[in-house]
Amino acid sequence: SLSEEAAIASLLLDVSSPTGGRPPAAAFFFAPPAASGRNGGWGYAARPDALTGDGALTNFAGTPTGREAGMLGLERLREDIDAIAERDPAWRSRLEIVLCYPGLHAVLFHRLAHAAWRARLLLIGRLISHIGRVLTGIEIHPGAKLGRRVFIDHGMGCVIGETAEVGDDVTLYHGVTLGGVSLAREKRHPTLEHGVIVGSGAQVLGPVTVGENARIGANAVVLKDVPAGVTMVGIPAKQVLPRQVGAPATAFQAYGTTRADIPDPAAKALDALSAEIAALRARLEALENADGEAEAPPAETRAEAPPADSRPR
Repeated sequence: SLSEEAAIASLLLDVSSPTGGRPPAAAFFFAPPAASGRNGGWGYAARPDALTGDGALTNFAGTPTGREAGMLGLERLREDIDAIAERDPAWRSRLEIVLCYPGLHAVLFHRLAHAAWRARLLLIGRLISHIGRVLTGIEIHPGAKLGRRVFIDHGMGCVIGETAEVGDDVTLYHGVTLGGVSLAREKRHPTLEHGVIVGSGAQVLGPVTVGENARIGANAVVLKDVPAGVTMVGIPAKQVLPRQVGAPATAFQAYGTTRADIPDPAAKALDALSAEIAALRARLEALENADGEAEAPPAETRAEAPPADSRPR
């Protein structure tokens, strides 16, 4: 609801009060990375049981009160901060993430804009979205649907279109475009399923679906559906690393690129063409040698032939 999304702003003013027996919110924001890991060491669940779907409240009976909605908003904010801490080794405190990460700011602006859009306050939604674009350099249409724990790293120049759908735990980098190629008012933007990583400068165009845990390399141009769990690079994007059937989701890969050697699709095609040309050349030489042996007369026949000047005239 709109009150749920708007509660985030008021909760930021009350970061010093304890919440449900957990460490004070101030400690959460000011704490540096823990030695045992980058999640702060307090064991906050990546997927709290109190949150399901699009921020639905399952632990409260009836219509949530303003305080309950505020608790939900703070949990969502904690989720977003923890997601950034897990995927970016450059952070030093959660307060730094809150104040200095434009990707987080863009997501918060979008939640307000999307709530206004769903309430049919279309102009207000576009205005909030535009303010967020001016302040962050990230353009997210208020009609776009974003899942939970979406992280837009760096973010400058990132564009997400009106009918785009982004799943949970998706990571986008700067210069990414989730764009449409149709002028009709229909589903014309991509759908990114859970766990997708899209590298910087990549363009995903049209109503295509990028499968769960797929990786799109930097500057790739995706024009067709992408299977789950594969890595795509190039223009147009081609699959370079296959999906491991039955294997668990791979670890986070920055910029959607593995550190292992990635085969170049163009180089593979040229190598295959060179090998085929070499095979054809060898076959042609063998056929020419066989034809030459068939046309030459036997040595005995050449020896028995009389000399030209001894033949009868």
